[in-house]
Amino acid sequence: MSRRALWRRTGPLVLVTSAVLTFVTAAGGVVPPSPYQARAQGVAGFGGVITEPSKLGSTTGMKPVYDFVLAAKKSVDMTMYELVDPTMVSDLAADRRRHVKVRVILDTNREASRNGPAFQALRAGGVKVVWADTIYEATHQKTITVDGTESLILSANLTDEYYSTTRDFGVFDHNPEDVAAIEAVFAADFAHEPLRPSNGSDLVWSPGSQAQMLAVIDGASHTLSIENEEMGDWTITNAIVAAAKRGVKVEVTMTKDSSYDSDWTAILSAGGHVHLYRDSSSDLYIHAKTTIVDAGFSDQRIYVGSINFSRASMDDNRELGIITTDATIVKDVNAVVTGDYSNCTPATDCSNYD
Repeated sequence: MSRRALWRRTGPLVLVTSAVLTFVTAAGGVVPPSPYQARAQGVAGFGGVITEPSKLGSTTGMKPVYDFVLAAKKSVDMTMYELVDPTMVSDLAADRRRHVKVRVILDTNREASRNGPAFQALRAGGVKVVWADTIYEATHQKTITVDGTESLILSANLTDEYYSTTRDFGVFDHNPEDVAAIEAVFAADFAHEPLRPSNGSDLVWSPGSQAQMLAVIDGASHTLSIENEEMGDWTITNAIVAAAKRGVKVEVTMTKDSSYDSDWTAILSAGGHVHLYRDSSSDLYIHAKTTIVDAGFSDQRIYVGSINFSRASMDDNRELGIITTDATIVKDVNAVVTGDYSNCTPATDCSNYD
């Protein structure tokens, strides 16, 4: 059964997350002795990028995420679409035993069965865990905030089964305005209370993210590089088409799914380029959600987060991502995305529509 088929049976992201994570500092180092030491080297507001999968072993690769949680002194707040990682569950319970305040929100509308064991184990360990508000079609956000001072914003779920085969990114954000906004939304969502989210300095929230996503695409002057799991929102597709028609170099890397054939055909007809990995357990699965504009130019910017290019993801789900001009984040993520595009060739059973 394909990962896409599994998604259709159990919910959107059962097939996602990937394993081995590389921690990239501003200096380009990989998995330093302490993730906090490494993040201190980063630029103001952001502390580094996580990329999965990497060439590292899964235990080593996940270490920055586990260390981030275990280094908490006061609090850990986690919103997670899918949590099927016994190590993370154990770490959260260990924090609670150290008298750290630990609160967790898990999706229920689509992933209650997958999240059930973690929910029960966390509750048994004294963690305050709640099911997400059913007002959202899905709580698809993947965010961890430690001590109210730093957040890890991910495209990945914490599902260890898929750590080694799925492309995903995460960004450490210690901008005070961003973290305060994330914590305010967490508190409201934890209590199932309404709140209009603040975008802080860099944030983009769903429901209601389409305008910000369009602004990123519409701002492209030279290059537009995209990795996403889903398409299907024609307002977004038409914006990508318009970019290609005005001479922007458009490169889209995804996993093959006939549901989006019409989107890809429109992009190709406008002069864009599409590379598609096979939907096979032996191939890299593109679960990342990132849009990179004008990398290397003065007006470069990037979106990274949990939001797909689908109507539900932008209009109906609880989601979170960032939009930033940070040069280190653009450079690090773009290097991986460019590699994925280039490595997807007919020789690797990819479909190239150049």
